[in-house]
Amino acid sequence: MTTIENATLFRLPRHVARPSYDRSTVKTGILHFGPGAFHRAHQADYIDRLLAHDCRWGIAAVSLRSPGTVAALARQEGLYTLAILDEAPSFRIIGAHNRFFGPGEHAQVRAALVSPDLKIVSSTVTEKGYCLAGDGTLDFAHPSIVHDLARPDAPESLVGWIALGLRDRRDAGLAPFTPLCCDNMVANGRKLGAAVAAYAHRLDPNLADWIGGEVRFPDSMVDSITPATDDATRTEVAAAIGLRDAIPVRREEYAAWIIEDIWPADAPDFASVGVVLTHDVPAYELAKLRILNGAHSSLAYIGLLLGHETVADAMRDEPLARFIERMIRIDIIPGLPPAFNLDHYADEVLRRFRNPSIGHRLSQIAWDGSQKLPYRLLDTIAHALRYDRPVDRLAIPVAAWMLFIHRQARGGGEIIDPLSDLLFEIGQSDVFELKLLGISNIFPEEIAENETFRQALTKAIAAAQSSGPRSLITMI
Repeated sequence: MTTIENATLFRLPRHVARPSYDRSTVKTGILHFGPGAFHRAHQADYIDRLLAHDCRWGIAAVSLRSPGTVAALARQEGLYTLAILDEAPSFRIIGAHNRFFGPGEHAQVRAALVSPDLKIVSSTVTEKGYCLAGDGTLDFAHPSIVHDLARPDAPESLVGWIALGLRDRRDAGLAPFTPLCCDNMVANGRKLGAAVAAYAHRLDPNLADWIGGEVRFPDSMVDSITPATDDATRTEVAAAIGLRDAIPVRREEYAAWIIEDIWPADAPDFASVGVVLTHDVPAYELAKLRILNGAHSSLAYIGLLLGHETVADAMRDEPLARFIERMIRIDIIPGLPPAFNLDHYADEVLRRFRNPSIGHRLSQIAWDGSQKLPYRLLDTIAHALRYDRPVDRLAIPVAAWMLFIHRQARGGGEIIDPLSDLLFEIGQSDVFELKLLGISNIFPEEIAENETFRQALTKAIAAAQSSGPRSLITMI
């Protein structure tokens, strides 16, 4: 089968969308570190649509570690397929990438960073790629940071590359680019900016001062479920487009990109392609964490106790789906700032959960509960207690997590969690709920010692143990 490239686009079936712009006219206005599946399914889709009316924003793809994706992009001249997973899947060819750099191409990346056309340096390198310590500041003991401070002209880390690029632009008399972190970290722009400033200060305090005065680091939030590409995906895409594509990506139809509105005057017209520009990114982050992630974890623990396997399976259990919707609308939304239409967002979340084309396994969502529950559910509970709102329904997913730990421990099952050994030991106890409530790393004192919450929790656990787990969603 023929490979997808510029010369073979004419072979695409009519139902497959393709770039609507002349790719030969596209400039490189964005350099992106970490061109993995999420970036190519999410940010690149927005930029591809932007290029239809502004050719300045082509993307240079840079991989610091693995050459596989950028090499495949180069072979396919930057083209690949985006499959949208909905009841009726659709396929679109993305052509936003026009330059490709892999490990070892330091000179080429450095030259690209000082191009006058370049305005944005974005990144999706996962949280660990920013070399941050536990408190969110730069970890100067990280091996990559130690290396980069010793050899700043040949950096390994993203922070080192951004600092080098900004130094070169300052020395060349060019305006700085705007670093744009697209990884899921709270206050991601501020954390990246602080890390780059701290690193630069160790090398050259004057550079750190210039960065502090001239460079903007917007916060951002991204959202779209993007399952991993597998051989079945490649086979499906080949059948749909009639061409071989080594690196297709797939995602749900829903996508959101929220960016802090602190851009220079020559920034892209992000709003024209659906990006939300706001001065309150934290409000969107909080809504996602408590509505989407809180409901996800609740579905996972209650759904697993009821024998469901995926989110869509759990949402087909109508009593469970009604419970989740009531919890979102009655218990979670009242504790959030009304920065945007939260009821509409809840509608979107519930619709996404019902998507049968996304096989999101509840067992995967259940991983690392000790790390997730404090932000996804316990913060909502703490807020409700402070304002004397009921917590009976909110206590139920916490009870379900405890029952899940108890079931796994008693049955010799797997507990995937940083605290797995402790949880496994406690889970075998007859008074597991009280012992779990006593783990201060999970439950703050204002919750663990609150009699209202304790009563709601023990009532839910007692009901499940005496009448079965379905009683959890019918007791309220």
